[in-house]
Amino acid sequence: MPKTAVILAAAIFAAGLSAATAAEPIVGNWRTASGETAKISPCGKAYCTTIVTGQHKGKQIGQMGGSGASYSGQITDPSNDKTYEGTARISGKSMKLTGCALKIFCKSQTWTRQ
Repeated sequence: MPKTAVILAAAIFAAGLSAATAAEPIVGNWRTASGETAKISPCGKAYCTTIVTGQHKGKQIGQMGGSGASYSGQITDPSNDKTYEGTARISGKSMKLTGCALKIFCKSQTWTRQ
């Protein structure tokens, strides 16, 4: 195979890998309702949320699965360490998080992408 064909094949392969591993819309840094920064990053087959600034710095507060604009999993309130079933819906630079106890007692807040 000519050298230029090998280089072209490698470039096409690398571009395919980049597209296949492109970050989901949930990945990144988010400003929480309380003003802290939370980082959402891949962890296994899910996405983990960790507080990176403020009083609860370093605390993992969630793990969700999903894709596109819709995710679900568990959300932990860092102030009392209670964990709830939760959802996240992304629209533009906003993410609405909802956590529910017994599927009827729910609270929501909106985070903004940084």
